[in-house]
Amino acid sequence: MSRAERNSISEKEKKHTARLRIVRDCVIIFVCLVMVLAYFSALSKITPEPEYAFAAGTEKDVPVYLIGIPIDEENTEAEEPAEGESDQESTDAEAVEVGRLVRGTAVKKLIGFEDVDGVRYCRVDNTGFEGAADLYMREENLVLSADKVVQEKEIFVRTPVTIYAEKTGPSIKSFAPKGTCLAVTGYDELLADGSVHKYKVAYTKDDNTEEGYVYGKYMVDTQEKADKVYNSNGVYDKVKKDNYGFDLYGGKAKHLDYYPYEKTAIEGKEFCADARAMYLNCVAATSPDNYIKLIKDTDCNAVVADIKDGVLAWPAETAKEWSPKSYKTAYTSYKKYKKGIDKLKETGVYMIGRIVVFNDPLYAKDHPEDCIKYGGKSTWPSAYSRDVWEYNVRLAQEAIKEFGFDEIQFDYVRFPENSYEMSKSGAAKFRNTYDEEKGQAIQNFCFYAADQIHEAGAYISIDVFGESAYGYMTAYGQYWPGISNIVDAISAMPYTDHTGGEGAWKNPYGTMKAWAKRAKKKQDYLENPAAARTWITGYNTPYWAPTENYGEKELKAQIKALKETGLKGGFIPWNVNNDLGKYKQYKKIWNKE
Repeated sequence: MSRAERNSISEKEKKHTARLRIVRDCVIIFVCLVMVLAYFSALSKITPEPEYAFAAGTEKDVPVYLIGIPIDEENTEAEEPAEGESDQESTDAEAVEVGRLVRGTAVKKLIGFEDVDGVRYCRVDNTGFEGAADLYMREENLVLSADKVVQEKEIFVRTPVTIYAEKTGPSIKSFAPKGTCLAVTGYDELLADGSVHKYKVAYTKDDNTEEGYVYGKYMVDTQEKADKVYNSNGVYDKVKKDNYGFDLYGGKAKHLDYYPYEKTAIEGKEFCADARAMYLNCVAATSPDNYIKLIKDTDCNAVVADIKDGVLAWPAETAKEWSPKSYKTAYTSYKKYKKGIDKLKETGVYMIGRIVVFNDPLYAKDHPEDCIKYGGKSTWPSAYSRDVWEYNVRLAQEAIKEFGFDEIQFDYVRFPENSYEMSKSGAAKFRNTYDEEKGQAIQNFCFYAADQIHEAGAYISIDVFGESAYGYMTAYGQYWPGISNIVDAISAMPYTDHTGGEGAWKNPYGTMKAWAKRAKKKQDYLENPAAARTWITGYNTPYWAPTENYGEKELKAQIKALKETGLKGGFIPWNVNNDLGKYKQYKKIWNKE
């Protein structure tokens, strides 16, 4: 064999040997991988990583259980089962609730399951339950996604609700009366206690299914709870008796909502619970220097400044969209109005912005379709119109954002004074889309406005006629307990030339005292009424032909009557022209006693 042939065979042997080595190495690597995978697979079965889940359910909190075998305390020794009997009864486990977790809480699902009476329980960590060893939760109360923790399928309207078009903001889509069943399709967020802030719901409108958002605080989980009226303190028994001698067409007090609501506390902003307030119209609020001198010389601690009363104080962007005539006829510029409000705020007073709501001729010209039509005229925006609601609340929110108002005071929250005649005639078109009584529309506006103003970072007050405390639903829809139950302050207007009959203005103390007793009685209907911050007469009376000069003595007499009766909340002298001479004449009323 030649050398060339031997070399050729040698090269073939080398290549064959190399291939055998590669195959051998691959086999070794494969076997090693299989062994490693088997090892980790076995290890995972022994010490698995816990799986995180979220507490879920149809309530704001979810039960946690201990599972064990019941022990007969009188006979701890287990008895042998009789022949033919099963010992299953003596060994059956029992699930005992030992606490509750806030819905939405993240928990660890540990290895271990138990089936008790056909229910499957998952073992979870025991964080928050000291002394407990193995804790369990129902498998149905654990979900892997936070957006699935709310498991309600339907909810029921306990308190009439606005249906919002979006998760946030005042945009109104529809309305649902008490007792309505709504299908749940989602939610926005959970509150700290596990309750839902707003539900996303489906409802039927004109044979079509639509979606919107409702506040969870007004909803309950059964039809029975939704239909029930609140009467724990006897309030419903009392309001049922509050009727006028004949029908005023305002509705019935018993058809309103009286569930007690905890008054809102806004972080970083204290509510003025005892106001010694001064009222300033747009003119005075824009040029406040002389009034600021009075504020600094007294203990005046609050100012009510007009935002809208006939005209807008400044050309608000909200009005540009919703009421162009109001925008074009604003009293002054944004810059000048802001300068005046800022000067007032620098004194440290609590700033209240006043908005006249349903008496708005300029809005009426822009939107006659939202107004009551009577006698061929459409000049008064209807309290039934949701567009009027939204416009005024949006305007309030803009004022809070731009000028930092601490509170919004809504005035003229009512139907017109001649509502009785309008209703009795049958000729008025009130635009009653949702078939509400007048009193219901006013209260429903208060719910809507209070929610939106609070979320904007301010408190809310409502002005009412003194008559609203007389013990019946007024023709224009105001009923004291139905409003005081909702808002932060209720500001009645029991002016001495409007209250108490002929010559009542000659006795400011007696006239105010008689009215205040009625108002206090209505306040006492409620578990958590609003602060009663009262408008007092700050002008010479009667206004149509003044004969009585109202100075320090007459105003102090009214304030004394309020305090003696227990109407707490403070006072605001009404003087439409902000007569500086008058303010100086009775300036001592703002001082602390």
